[in-house]
Amino acid sequence: MAEVARRLRRTYGPAHPRLPRDPLELLIQTILSQHTSDRNRDRAYAQLRRSFPTWEKLMEAPVEAVAEAVRGAGLHRQRAERIQAVLRRIHNERQNLDLTFLEELPLPMAEEFLLSLPGVGKKTASVVLLFAFAKPLFPVDTHIQRVTRRLGLLNSKDEPHEALRPWVPRGRELELHLHLIRLGREVCRPRHPRCSSCPVLDLCPFGQHAQGE
Repeated sequence: MAEVARRLRRTYGPAHPRLPRDPLELLIQTILSQHTSDRNRDRAYAQLRRSFPTWEKLMEAPVEAVAEAVRGAGLHRQRAERIQAVLRRIHNERQNLDLTFLEELPLPMAEEFLLSLPGVGKKTASVVLLFAFAKPLFPVDTHIQRVTRRLGLLNSKDEPHEALRPWVPRGRELELHLHLIRLGREVCRPRHPRCSSCPVLDLCPFGQHAQGE
């Protein structure tokens, strides 16, 4: 994995993430990103904030109004209910709508708190803690699962976050996450992967087999 990280940096250059660093913004954006495109997520989030300029207004709004604001992301009623449930849980436990306290917690406790929120899984918790606080976690999406399975680092029975965490070079979590997603989107596609263009082809059993080597 260290060699994969080195080659992807050489191929794509240093990563410059555009996600906001506010942890609650990250959490809501990640909920909106599930099963939709980045463009749809960004549009839905922008409309959500235009409609509800404070988290308190969003938490207290009729669910129908929240669903209408995030309609562009799809599954709008489900997303609206989940977002409001998350905000209410945070408010009930913390008496505010602020997740910056997570930075001061030991990593297992911070992760445990996020995983206790309605509908928040390991990927979402890892995104928040990595991108907001640079905690050494490695979010695994469908692109990363596909690439690492083809590289032989993950099998179908593994829980991907637990299985891949020991392989990721410390301090390279964020950049490797972004680079593997880009590789999965542009080269290591679900269908018709462009193996001949892959910078890690010689490390990949799937790619070598596909090339007839």
